[in-house]
Amino acid sequence: MQHSGWAMTVPWWIPHLSEDATGHRNQYSTMQGSNMLGAYGNWAASLVSGEPSPTSWLHKNWQSLPEWKEQARAQVLDKLGKPHYRGNPEVTVRSRSVYNGLEVEEISWQLPYGPATEAIVLKPAGVNSPLPAVLAFHDHGGNKYFGKRKITRTSDEPHSLIVQHQDHYYEGRAWANDLASKGYVVMVHDAFPFASRRVRLSDVSEHIRSGLNDDEPEKVLNIERYNEWAGNHEHIMAKSLFCAGTTWPGVFLAEDQVALDVLAARDDVDDTRLGCAGLSGGGMRTVFTAGLDDRIKCAVCVGFMTTWRDFLLYKSFTHTWMTYVPLLPNALDFPEILGLRVPLATLVQNDNEDFLFTLSEMQRADRMLQDIYAKAGAADKYRGSFYPGPHKFDQLMQREAFHWFDQWL
Repeated sequence: MQHSGWAMTVPWWIPHLSEDATGHRNQYSTMQGSNMLGAYGNWAASLVSGEPSPTSWLHKNWQSLPEWKEQARAQVLDKLGKPHYRGNPEVTVRSRSVYNGLEVEEISWQLPYGPATEAIVLKPAGVNSPLPAVLAFHDHGGNKYFGKRKITRTSDEPHSLIVQHQDHYYEGRAWANDLASKGYVVMVHDAFPFASRRVRLSDVSEHIRSGLNDDEPEKVLNIERYNEWAGNHEHIMAKSLFCAGTTWPGVFLAEDQVALDVLAARDDVDDTRLGCAGLSGGGMRTVFTAGLDDRIKCAVCVGFMTTWRDFLLYKSFTHTWMTYVPLLPNALDFPEILGLRVPLATLVQNDNEDFLFTLSEMQRADRMLQDIYAKAGAADKYRGSFYPGPHKFDQLMQREAFHWFDQWL
């Protein structure tokens, strides 16, 4: 593991010779070599490359952190087109149990649209005093049939696909349980449109149903078929959200803030000590929620940090439609969205061989965040870590993340 160091003096916006995740050498100043756009790559990259934009905290004109945050956040929220609904919805407790020393609550709440949101709340059994709490975001993983179950365990007989999923991404751990056992209230809710919030085949037009139905939903073959269908449905969902005047990250943010409302309102939660964390799609949600909601005092973004330039030239094909916000790159680079939370505690964990991103751009994003925190006089509140291996949140990374929560919550 490597941590971002303060010996670096080269500004993040200066192009440099580097090697991307596929082993190709690229001179970013001239964008030589192949890219996804061919002859249009240099031109498109020039639209987002260069020195910090006037909206960036690192622009020389900004000296007042509160003034910058107010104006920059307003621009981000305008681009997101976040649906407007907040407040504490009525929460239904579906079940209570004890599993491996943890109290397990299965709860749900109803938003103004769509199926009810289901969530799992975990905390040490027998503890009644208010505890620090973490909103744990599940990943995408090309698997919309599952949500909260991906990072939790509530019985000795989890679904076989959940066992495979946790083995692949989390070194066999249900990390939300492990964090709760350390003295936290941890809540995991199904994101839009996963698991309880997924699109039901019976509700969509027959001509885009691909002949599938909702029968025997827990059957492995049907889950695999559903996930393939849901992946192909993403472009429809994203384009329809654009037509509705919103964006996928905007919907995520709105719904994740409702979940944060639910968590903060609990009697067993100290609402002055709230955190959030997640891998991959959960890391992306961490970027937006932690960047735009100061109730999150400590954030851990895992396996989702790079630059718009990386998406633009090399890696958008590896990512879901859920990532993109039209016109936002004109205001802030991707890491600067998370940087909107400065000076609050932030840990970013990267995997060096993560095919979803280009290593040199992950490193450039890390330098960007270093500079943001340094300019704010809060260098100790940011850490960027780099681990060997592919896209994952393994036990070594989990230990660092849990320690970060212990330190700041």
